[in-house]
Amino acid sequence: MAEKLIPHFDTVLRTLFAPAVSSRPYPDAGLEEGALSDTEKQHALGLMRVNHVGEVCAQALYQGQALTARDKTNREALQHAADEEVEHLAWTEKRVKELGGRTSLLNPLWYAGSLAIGVGAGLLGDKWNLGFLEETEKQVTAHLEAHLQGLPAQDVKSRAIVAQMRLDEMQHAEMAHDFGAAPLPLPVKEMMKLSSKVMTAISYRI
Repeated sequence: MAEKLIPHFDTVLRTLFAPAVSSRPYPDAGLEEGALSDTEKQHALGLMRVNHVGEVCAQALYQGQALTARDKTNREALQHAADEEVEHLAWTEKRVKELGGRTSLLNPLWYAGSLAIGVGAGLLGDKWNLGFLEETEKQVTAHLEAHLQGLPAQDVKSRAIVAQMRLDEMQHAEMAHDFGAAPLPLPVKEMMKLSSKVMTAISYRI
């Protein structure tokens, strides 16, 4: 049992305390840095910090869901999605630093809460586990679309990163649907939206 948990401890440590690495090219590679005012730079920084927190939460969610998923195929699908989220983690972390900022000081707290939610979703059974994943990715996609609207037009580097993340998240939602995700009750969806708003408001600044 302990041997099975070692990779999960490694995931926690790498997500929270080690620089993430991307196996794919960075979406903003080769793009020139746009001319941003101080206000625009701070706004872009806040949005990209929120996106980095979202990827920290995604790692924890996928980890918790994989821990409790019953079907091997579902576990492998969750792991594949988690690998892509590591790339998102690397992209957003790099961009936050380029904008002169730091990632959220509350990342350990976000991780712990998301891990607990992921474990809980998995314990309900695979179809609800996948349903939670599908709804999460749909909400993340909408959140990224809003960021594309909110980022300064000249911040082409941040926009390229967010645009690619949006495509990946849409694919993750489609994957969950194809594997048999059950639609979540409306009150659960609304609760997820509310918790996301709280996280976003806090991590934009802290």
